[in-house]
Formats: sequence, C-alpha cells, structure tokens
Amino acid sequence: MHELSIAHSLVEIATEFAQNAGAEKVVAITIRVGALSCISKSSLCTGFEMFADNTLLQGATLNFVDVPVTVYCETCENEAAITDLRYLRCPTCGNPGSEVRNGRELEVESIEITESEAD
Repeated sequence: MHELSIAHSLVEIATEFAQNAGAEKVVAITIRVGALSCISKSSLCTGFEMFADNTLLQGATLNFVDVPVTVYCETCENEAAITDLRYLRCPTCGNPGSEVRNGRELEVESIEITESEAD
C-alpha cells in the first residue's frame, strides 16, 4: 500500500511549506491525480489523517483534481482523452501506438493555509 508513503510525503511537504510561510494552520491540500496513477483516494485520505494528527495539518482536507488520460497519435496528429482505459488507442483513428501525454500525474496543486497574526 504505497498510499501511506505518499500520505507521509504530503504531510512533510505541506508542513515545510506552512512553516516557511509562517502559517498557523494548513486548511486544505489539492492534489492532481491521474487516472493511471493507481492511487486509492480513500486509502490516501486515511493515511493523511493518521500522519497529520497533532501537526499543523490536523483537520486539513485533501481535495482531488482528476486528470484524464490523454494520448497523442502521430498517425492522425490528434491529442484526445481516452474514455475507456482498457484500450489505450487513439480515439480518432484507433492507432494502438499512441503516446500517453497525461494521466500519470500525482502532484500537489495547492496548499491552503491560515497565516499567524503578527503581535
């Protein structure tokens, strides 16, 4: 279950960002998740809650932006989203040699914080 190591890394990344920004709390993290990333969102959320406990991230929410699989076909020079992941073919001409351009992402898009009030 690689979601635990990913959750741990998310907490580390967000904690470092928050500390460098002088934040009081991390409110939310938005993650871009590609359809081919093989991530269980529920497992990632569970691991995140576990690692965020008693940190600046306690109670923060994980938001997900789903990234569809898109392929580029050299045959018809078309880039398009794939709707059926069982067939990684160009949806225009059916070429099976299409290059996957998007859909493998797993990246932090944004971290929402609340800043500490100055004394």
